[in-house]
This record gives sequence, C-alpha cells and structure tokens, in this order.
Amino acid sequence: MSHSLRSTAIASSALLALLVPAEAGNTTRAQSDAFAKKLAIIRQHAEQSPKSSRRTTVTENELNSWFVYRAPALLPAGVKDPKIVAVGNGKLLGTVIVDLEDVGKSKSSGGSLDAWKYLGGRVPISLSGVLKTKDGRGQFELQSAQISGIPVPRFLVQEIVTHYTRDDERPNGIRLDDQFALPASIKQIDVGQGQAVVVQ
Repeated sequence: MSHSLRSTAIASSALLALLVPAEAGNTTRAQSDAFAKKLAIIRQHAEQSPKSSRRTTVTENELNSWFVYRAPALLPAGVKDPKIVAVGNGKLLGTVIVDLEDVGKSKSSGGSLDAWKYLGGRVPISLSGVLKTKDGRGQFELQSAQISGIPVPRFLVQEIVTHYTRDDERPNGIRLDDQFALPASIKQIDVGQGQAVVVQ
C-alpha cells in the first residue's frame, strides 16, 4: 500500500474507530486478508484505470479483522483495539482503547483545576456519527461521544483526536469538522448496514 493511501486509511480508520458498543461480528485472518486484497485492488484501479468506474464492497467484519491482524503495527502508540459498526445511511459507531495518560501529559498545565492531570489509564472511547462523502471529499459529523460510558463534550474528543493524528503532513492533527480528500481516486463511500461500498 502506498504511504499516502496507508496513512489516509489509518488516519481515517483511527478517527472513525475513535468515533459504541463493540458489536462487530467475529474476526478472522481470512477476512483480514480479504480486506487487504481489496485495498490493493482499490489502489491498483486508481493507478491503472483512473477514468473507469469501479465499486468495491467491504464488510465491517473484514475491516475489524484487518484491525486485529494487520493494523496494530500501523496505529499510533496508545491506540488499541479499534472496532467499527456500520449502521447504515452513512452512520458509523466505533470504539477504541486509548491511553489518556499520554494525552494528559501533553496537555496538562499542572494547575489544580486542570482536568487533564486527573485523566489517565487506558479507557474505551465510543463515538457515533455520520460519514458523508461526495466528489472525492469526505466529512465525519460527530453525533455523540463517551469515555468509559460517560458522555463527554466535543472539545475533549477533539483534543484526543488531535493528539493521536499528528504527523509530519498534519502537525495539528485531524479536525473533526474538516473535510478531507478521499485517497486512490475514490469518489464516495456509501455506508450501508454491515458494509460500505467504495466508489471510484
């Protein structure tokens, strides 16, 4: 997988996974391999046939299997066990285990009223929202967020997402509301129940 496609896929997946009850089905190595092959086909189609259309269906079980068997080495340190549920009509539910102590250390001012200094440990973060894509652009609209089952404000989620999505290309990380370019000549991603169709 190319660096740009891999980094975009990982950043988007991490964001969506940060984005719920982990109700995804069973994960298997075969489904992980199937997802990896589909990613390769999507990339190859973009490189060889940019003007022809293609639709590739990926299932949530394939994606979640890929998270288990192939993604751990690619995810940021402090982010583990992402899972995504495709509800349908663009809606996604996701959960991920995040090390809040790592985030808190980078954010804490040390003051007695600084909430970050009280946050710590590995905790599940659950998010739900709607993925909207069109004409090669995407946007995720966050609807709700919880940390260990407790509702949390949007700004706290943004701080966590920013911390874990910073890289050389995005020194300020990903902003929740920002539109983003879809990789590999993807025009749109239609999220249905239990699956998504990638349209190139």
